[in-house]
Amino acid sequence: MPAADRTLMILLALARSAGPIPAATIARECQIPKSSLYHLLVAMQARGFVTPAGNSMWGLGVSAFEVGSAYIRHEPMERRARPLLTEAVKKLKGIGAVVGHVGILRGNDTLYLLKESPSSSITLVTDVGVRLPANLTASGRAMLAHLADSQVRALFPSPSAFTDRTGNGPQNLSALRALLSLEKSQGYSHEVGFISAGYSSIACAVFDHLSQPVAAIGITYRDASMSPPHEKSVIKVVQDSAHTLTQRIGGHNP
Repeated sequence: MPAADRTLMILLALARSAGPIPAATIARECQIPKSSLYHLLVAMQARGFVTPAGNSMWGLGVSAFEVGSAYIRHEPMERRARPLLTEAVKKLKGIGAVVGHVGILRGNDTLYLLKESPSSSITLVTDVGVRLPANLTASGRAMLAHLADSQVRALFPSPSAFTDRTGNGPQNLSALRALLSLEKSQGYSHEVGFISAGYSSIACAVFDHLSQPVAAIGITYRDASMSPPHEKSVIKVVQDSAHTLTQRIGGHNP
């Protein structure tokens, strides 16, 4: 019981911080002896709940975000996202065939929870329950762009972690980080033929009460049917939908 209690205290201390913090700070805040703390951190790291960030700094790991995402999913996410997704697709109906979806991170994959597609729309691989490489999907990168560098590195620790589908998209950590930096600064992620040739997607992240990404709303369309002005309309609709969903689940944009 003491070990379990201390483990939860460590997780809460890291959750309250704006980023990785020194082990000495964790020990002081949680009143845990340093020798005991390091044993707990090593065990938590093995399960993916914490990740080292250099210079005795520690941050939340991927498993911690999966637990947080699960809570959001089990309560308001799908119920509150569905009408927004339906409305987003309806707004874009006049500019061509589009498909809307809501996805979350599951390890280094994007897992799709919802899909909204008019009956006459295009057929895609992004169906409910499908998992696709997060480094290639707009939805995945929209969330990855708001994780700490150490968390992205933990998800993609080696070249073998990168999946290729069409010969396009980032295939190493350096290329991925450069793309995430660009997409974070522009406020949306844009995937062009990384998953299926001839199709593109635009996605924006949804955030929880700690301003951490817990999901993403995306729109996919045929490249041949989309003009630059229409693409701007897609970006606006996706950004507005993600912002509204963030508010509806009690979240805050960074």
